[in-house]
Amino acid sequence: MIRAASLDIDINLKGFSEQLHRLGLAHRIIEESGQQVIWVNSESEVHLLRQALGQWQQLDQVQQANIAAQSSTTNTLPSRQDWLRKASAALLASPVTWLLMLLSGGVALASGLGSNLGPVQDLFYPLLPTSGLVALLSGIDSLPELIRTFTPMFLHFGELHLIFNMLWLWYFGKQLESLHSKLLFLALVLFTAFVSNTAQYLVQGYNNFGGMSGVVYGLVGYAWVIHYFMPRSRLMINNSMFVFFVIALVLMEIVASSWIATAAHAAGLVAGLLAGFAVVIYNRFVLGKEFVGKQRFGPF
Repeated sequence: MIRAASLDIDINLKGFSEQLHRLGLAHRIIEESGQQVIWVNSESEVHLLRQALGQWQQLDQVQQANIAAQSSTTNTLPSRQDWLRKASAALLASPVTWLLMLLSGGVALASGLGSNLGPVQDLFYPLLPTSGLVALLSGIDSLPELIRTFTPMFLHFGELHLIFNMLWLWYFGKQLESLHSKLLFLALVLFTAFVSNTAQYLVQGYNNFGGMSGVVYGLVGYAWVIHYFMPRSRLMINNSMFVFFVIALVLMEIVASSWIATAAHAAGLVAGLLAGFAVVIYNRFVLGKEFVGKQRFGPF
């Protein structure tokens, strides 16, 4: 999350916080060193919050109290405008994540969640040499074939497969997309997709697989490395969550290796870890920064 504003501890921000919720602006208010610090998820939300705060501070205490009272008595059911505001804010903050989710959902509808693969045949991994990585890479001789090394991430087989991947893609995607530029985040997704899909194809020997799981595991590994070595980047992941994903990977290999693409999961995790180490080394030793990503406000 990004530090957007810091105010004196004696200021009552309850009414202002309620007003932000009505505007669909997700935020957190945390006490730090005798100050109230407001955190948001993205740079665009920093600008919106500061505009709202400026307008709020121009009101006198009576006006602020009246607005707070109106907020507390207003019908809690969200209006259509509130919903549209929230949806627009989420889309602007995480467009790449939303695009990946929408494409996955569209492919799931087109394929009947894997029951009708005819309309999505061109999304499967291309039939390339399986004798080794060099032979496989040498066999990619056209742009459509290169694109198809990424597109298996949009294929899902069953409701749980899709829901599980979309929930974790949203959880980690929105954080990392707010941390980096959209282009860099997209490059991370494509890198982990290529590595996980290619590993699964080489291990399995045929291309009847798919899913966003390799990318999700890549984002998990990437986020954990940054959190562990540069905690001021303030990613919402901890060691327990990382261990959970690793244990889940091991259990999937033991219990369901015949129908779970465990090679894709493992390769995605390794790719994410390596990408995370590279980014941490670059930011810490080349740029001399104590956090990864966009500029933070204040000492945190």
